[in-house]
Amino acid sequence: MPSCGWVEGTNYPFGGWQRKALIITLLTVEIQPDLRAGDRDRERIAEMLRVAAGEGRISVQELTERLDRVYGARTFGELDAIVADLPQEEREIQPSGQDVLRLHSRGTHAIRQTGRWTAPARINVDCTWRTAVIDFREAICPHREIAMHVHCLSPFGDIIIRVPVGWQVISDEMTSGGWIRLLRVHNRLPEPPSPDGVVLRLSGHISGDIWVRYHRPTA
Repeated sequence: MPSCGWVEGTNYPFGGWQRKALIITLLTVEIQPDLRAGDRDRERIAEMLRVAAGEGRISVQELTERLDRVYGARTFGELDAIVADLPQEEREIQPSGQDVLRLHSRGTHAIRQTGRWTAPARINVDCTWRTAVIDFREAICPHREIAMHVHCLSPFGDIIIRVPVGWQVISDEMTSGGWIRLLRVHNRLPEPPSPDGVVLRLSGHISGDIWVRYHRPTA
């Protein structure tokens, strides 16, 4: 199976993006653990525990004890401590034909889908307060079209998508909001898409920004 993309080479915008990256770093490293968690955050952690119990990672007794701690947790840091010994991201790939990759951040842990991986036809991304990096350059792509649904309600929850030159990223179905209502999807094609390039369709809602970066192969 051919690879989707390439190796290294980055090209981030200067000025505003660098300042925003610094703000994101300060928030996620220093403040994030003490932020108050909501019912939705507690339910997500509870579901992770139920899945872990079903996979045999924790016992039924541990599940009961941890669920009590989850529903009594007040901050993201407390929720993180409950699942610190479990996989950092909730990922599920269903059988071919209805395959979907679910990438959910939790607490202080960001999403990083990089390196060599197989890209399914559908990807769901929920990055809450965190930045997500999804890199297709070394991914194996058996599909000519990939649908990515995004859900991020925080103005500091940005998504960076790295794709090879020749891909086409379409964001007509995205909606955005946040403190300042600006163009939230930054997607500038360096050249027309290749006839055999993969089409990545974005949908969903984001209050931060989506940065699409196109990369050429290195010599």
